[in-house]
Amino acid sequence: MNATYFPRWRRVSGTADGAVVQPDETMPLPQTVAMGAQHVVAMFGSTILAPLIMGFDPNMAILMSGVGTLVFFLFVGGRVPSYLGSSFAFIGGVVAVTGYSGSGPNVNIGVALGAIIACGFIYACIGLLTMLANSRQGAAADWIDRWMPPVVTGAVVAVIGLNLAPLAAKNAMGSSLFESAMAVMTVLCVGGVAVYTRGLVQRLLILVGLFLACALYALLTNGLGLGTPIDFSAIAAAPWLGLPRMTAPVFETHAISVIAPVAIILVAENLGHIKAVSAMTGQNLDQYLGRAFLGDGVATMLSGAMGGTGVTTYAENIGVMTVTKIYSTLVFVVAALVALLLGFSPKFGAVIQAIPAPVLGGMAVVVFGLIAIAGARIWVVNQVDFSDNRNLIVAAVTLILGAGNFSVSLGGFKLDGIGTATFGAIILYALLRGRKAPRRPQATLPAAVAEVEEAVQ
Repeated sequence: MNATYFPRWRRVSGTADGAVVQPDETMPLPQTVAMGAQHVVAMFGSTILAPLIMGFDPNMAILMSGVGTLVFFLFVGGRVPSYLGSSFAFIGGVVAVTGYSGSGPNVNIGVALGAIIACGFIYACIGLLTMLANSRQGAAADWIDRWMPPVVTGAVVAVIGLNLAPLAAKNAMGSSLFESAMAVMTVLCVGGVAVYTRGLVQRLLILVGLFLACALYALLTNGLGLGTPIDFSAIAAAPWLGLPRMTAPVFETHAISVIAPVAIILVAENLGHIKAVSAMTGQNLDQYLGRAFLGDGVATMLSGAMGGTGVTTYAENIGVMTVTKIYSTLVFVVAALVALLLGFSPKFGAVIQAIPAPVLGGMAVVVFGLIAIAGARIWVVNQVDFSDNRNLIVAAVTLILGAGNFSVSLGGFKLDGIGTATFGAIILYALLRGRKAPRRPQATLPAAVAEVEEAVQ
C-alpha cells in the first residue's frame, strides 16, 4: 500500500536519451506545459467530433472533458496517467432516444443527459464492486474477464457501429450530388492521412482529416461558388470568453434502458487503458482499477448533469505517451486546465459549429465504420475460436439483434438494439459457457481493448 494518497512527485531534469518519466515524476514547468498542450491536441479531434455527431454543445463537451480528467486524477490519487474525453460508445444510444437527425443542436438532448447520468451511476457502482473484489489479488480483472470475454466485448463494440450505419449513410448522402461528393472527399481525406502519413500526424488522423476536408469544402464553396458556403459571421461575432450552454437532464425509463448498457463498454475501455499503461510503465496498476472505474463513472455523471457527453479514457493520449515515454500524471492536470479554457470560449465553439454538414456526414461514415471494425479486431487479436459453436452463436445473435435494432418492451421498460444486444451477449455467453469451457489468459482482453481504442476514437 502507498504511504500517501497522492504521490510525492520526484523532479527529473528532462527526457534526454529517451528516458522514461514515470507517473510519480515531474519535469520542469515549461516541459510539463508543452506536453500538456500536446495531449490536448491529441484528444481534440475525437472530443469535438463526438458531441457534434450527437448534437451536444462542443464547448460544454470539451469543458467537461477537462473537469472529468481532474475528477479522475483525484479518484486515482494522481497515480494513473489518463485523459477523459467524449466517448463514442454513447452515440448510438443518444441518437436512438433523441431522434437526432445529425445536424445542428439536439433539441431532445435532456433525455439523453438523464440516461448518461444513470449510466455513470452504474459504472461507478461497478467501480465500488471492483474495489471490494481487489481484496483478493487479481480478482477484479478476473471477474470482468469471466463475464465479458473477447467474443462478447467484440460483438458489442461491433454492434454500436452497425446500429449507426443507417444514420451515417443518410447523412453522407446529403440533399444534393455536391454534398454526397464532399462526404466522399472527407472519407478520402481521412483515409489519405491514415495511410500516407506517419508519426504524430497519423495519430491525429481525425483532426487532420477534418481540417483538410473543411479547407477543401471552403475552397469549393466560398471560393468557387459551389454548394452552400461556410458562414464565418457567427465566428466573428462570438466573444472570446463566455459560459457554455447548460441543459437540464430529464430522466426517462426508456432512455435509461437504451444508454445504461454503455457502462459495460466503458469498463472494457478503462480496463484496457490500465493494462496498457501498466505494460508501458512497468508498474502494476491493477490496485487502482476500482478507483479508476469509480472516477470515470463520477466524471460521466457530472458531465451529464451539466449538459456534456459521457466520458472515457482516451487511446490517442496513450499514443502520445508511447511516443514520448512521458507518463507524469501532472501533465494531464495541465491538459485538463487547457481544456477548461477552451470550454469557456464561445469563439472556439463557433468555429466548431461552422463545420459543414457534408463533412460531418463523411466523418460519421469513417468513425462508425471504425467502431464496427474495432469489434472484429478484438476477435482477431484475441484469436477467438469461431469453430467453437458457443462463440459462433453468441457473436451471430448479438450482431443481428444490434444491427436490426431488435427491441424488447416490458411495461414502461424498453431495450432498443444496442441494449438488447449487450445484455443478450452477456446472458447468452453465460448460458452457453458450460462447466468445462476453456479459459484464456487474464491479460488478453485488456490488451486487445487497449489496441482497438485508438481505432475507435
